[in-house]
Amino acid sequence: MLILHCPYCGVDAEETELAPGGEAHLKRFGPGSSDEEFETYLFHRENPRGVHFERWRHAHGCGKWFIAARATDTLEVFGTYSAQTTEPPQDIRDVLTAKRPGWRWRDFA
Repeated sequence: MLILHCPYCGVDAEETELAPGGEAHLKRFGPGSSDEEFETYLFHRENPRGVHFERWRHAHGCGKWFIAARATDTLEVFGTYSAQTTEPPQDIRDVLTAKRPGWRWRDFA
């Protein structure tokens, strides 16, 4: 079972208490964007094997959205942080770099 730490209320919640929200850190296109840009935003998602950043909502808790950094192949959780953060905090990047040599944030940005 996947267990994620809610950075808002401090609870370690099982996945049954959470609602998935898909890939995090997507570039959203505003008014005036092309059909191709909007199509890419709506339908083209990464589904990597390995490190992935996902949005989750603590549905049966505080109700707030947060982001989890985890490995899709092992379910290892590297950390969670506020959904309002535009990139992972340095401590999570340090954990990822230590556990996954060769990992770089700029590959995701």
